[in-house]
Amino acid sequence: MNIVVIGKSGQLAFELQRILATAEHNVTFLARHDVDITSLASIERTLSALSPDTVINASAYTAVDRAETELEACNAINAIAVKNLAMYCKQAKAFLVHVSTDYVFNGLKGSPYLTNDKIEPQGAYGKSKADGEKALLEVLPEASCIIRTAWVYSAHGSNFVKTMLRLMSDKPQLGVIDDQIGTPTWAHGLAQACLWAGETNTAGVFHWTDEGVASWYDFALAIQEIALEKGLLNKTIPILPIPSSQYPTPAKRPHYSVLDKTKTREIFTSCHLVHWRKQLSAMLDELKANN
Repeated sequence: MNIVVIGKSGQLAFELQRILATAEHNVTFLARHDVDITSLASIERTLSALSPDTVINASAYTAVDRAETELEACNAINAIAVKNLAMYCKQAKAFLVHVSTDYVFNGLKGSPYLTNDKIEPQGAYGKSKADGEKALLEVLPEASCIIRTAWVYSAHGSNFVKTMLRLMSDKPQLGVIDDQIGTPTWAHGLAQACLWAGETNTAGVFHWTDEGVASWYDFALAIQEIALEKGLLNKTIPILPIPSSQYPTPAKRPHYSVLDKTKTREIFTSCHLVHWRKQLSAMLDELKANN
């Protein structure tokens, strides 16, 4: 297959590069300086020369709090660019895999969100991702796969796990929010799901996170516990649970955004969902090996 991945520097693109390095596909990763995805003309010019069978969009504006003031930049990448990619793929008869977020939901349901549950984003980032989903489903419903995910981390780039490891090394104690509930997701598993969807042209809306449920507080406790076992930390510090009200942020976040993966288990038969603690352990092994 001829695969084009939009994005080169992010966590998902990093994991896709690792997986695709051994795959029998012709793969091109496009960075920002290679193509301007906010311009349909730039997409058509660049991608026409590559003639992809499948496009995987691993590019996104993910600065959730900054999005509240950088509305234009956020919307350009998360909504306008997605519509542009969908329009190109429609005329080129290519399949498009796009990654979305749990932030399209309001977080008030109290039970895992189904793929067809009502979308009601609470902030600018979530709204931009919801608008991207809507545009894609309007333009390319039969030849696209939307994969919603949450709490993504990897050994590459900046993320919650690496931030926690740094703070646990530097601080005498930490306070971590315990009233936002979701599921951590290792980017490696997400990349495998995206690739499988692109290889099989699996159309529709799906949810992909690791298995299980956690608060950010639970996640932090597990990071410290497993990192200590692996020698990535050399001391234990107190980690205190705090409510969101004690840590105000510009963007409103969903209090409960666990994603139901029943449909994913039924369809993504070659991709295996693994509990988040096991995936965290695997990522920390990788981090230790890299260090």
